Amino acid sequence: MSDERPDWARRMVAEREARGWSQAQAVRALMPRLDADAPAEHDMVRQWKRWETGENFPRKYAPAIAATFGTTTYAFFPVTGSRDGRAEIQAVSGMDTVDIVSRLRASDVDTATLDALRITTDRLCTEYAHAPAEQLLTEGRAWLGRVANLQHQRLTLSQHRDVIALAGQLALLVGCVEYDSGIGGAAEATRRAALDLGSEAGDPSIVGWAHEMKAWFALTAGDYRGVIAAADAGIAAAPKESVAVQLYAQKAKAWARIGDRQQTEVALDTGRQLLESLPYPENIANHFQVDPAKFDFYRMDCYRRVAEDGLATQIAGEVIRASTDFDGSEKAPMRISEARVTLAVAAARDGDLETALSYGQQALGSNRRSVPSLAMVASDLGGVLHERYAKDGEAQAFLAHLRELRGRPM
Repeated sequence: MSDERPDWARRMVAEREARGWSQAQAVRALMPRLDADAPAEHDMVRQWKRWETGENFPRKYAPAIAATFGTTTYAFFPVTGSRDGRAEIQAVSGMDTVDIVSRLRASDVDTATLDALRITTDRLCTEYAHAPAEQLLTEGRAWLGRVANLQHQRLTLSQHRDVIALAGQLALLVGCVEYDSGIGGAAEATRRAALDLGSEAGDPSIVGWAHEMKAWFALTAGDYRGVIAAADAGIAAAPKESVAVQLYAQKAKAWARIGDRQQTEVALDTGRQLLESLPYPENIANHFQVDPAKFDFYRMDCYRRVAEDGLATQIAGEVIRASTDFDGSEKAPMRISEARVTLAVAAARDGDLETALSYGQQALGSNRRSVPSLAMVASDLGGVLHERYAKDGEAQAFLAHLRELRGRPM
């Protein structure tokens, strides 16, 4: 029998059951987050039952429900019809690549050309999640070179600032793809260039993302104190920008790996509150705009690390669902890969080696992946396999695959 309830209603049940709560216990956790004029607890239980069936949408209570389960409103109750995708972005520009490049060669750069460059930059940042890394790196470097050459043309002060900011955004993208591809030295040099460009343009978001990249590099290298230091520097530079949400997430991931559960929760909740206060992103697919669904992705990593397998598994399912399009194609294959690793770790800890290896092989087989990030999360699976399945041939073969991915002994 098919379940025709809306996704949010199914999620309310899944989140509650992952915590072992009855409906009354869930309402009890919800009540402190409601206004003083909220209905009595027994009335809210009746409401809760109708919400779980999908009969009524909890519009007034949606933020409190999401907060009760530790996530954000738009992650729990997604907005549909958001601007997303290459076709629409290109349509808005009114120019193709040849037109833009031709205009860039002119002695004067007009507003239309700069607008087209902004849209092109947005498109490239949108394609980060799914485009082949080699293709995206080639195209990103080419556009970065074109934008950089604009500095030698006649520009107004405002145009100069815009060009520097666009170059900074492209440098961030190129640096990320370089790091995904295992070109760490080039990625760090590009990150530093982005930091300088962001500072010159007076753009706190670019500066914040440059610090976020440093935190990410440190995280995958196992330098957890370095993660916290880089995140704090980024938060100081861009405290109200969406990048600060991701910086708090990097801190949470570091604290989870250090083993401090309290600091992990503090960092996650601070990031959640900031994300709730920000307007909904114009383009949720742009890698440098923190979309609400990504917050579940952060939580999943942290709960896997602190061995909260029930919660981590439930959130992994939400991450995969949110990252898969209606036709079954993967909108965010890198997130899906890490979610599959999470499912694999939980299965391995539960004694189900066959399921663990199946999820693990699917994760490592993705065509679009960040090698350092995937190797880092896959090491969690490797640790469980090494500890519990040292005599199993298939487990050992998978460990050999992981060692090859990391390029060093595991």
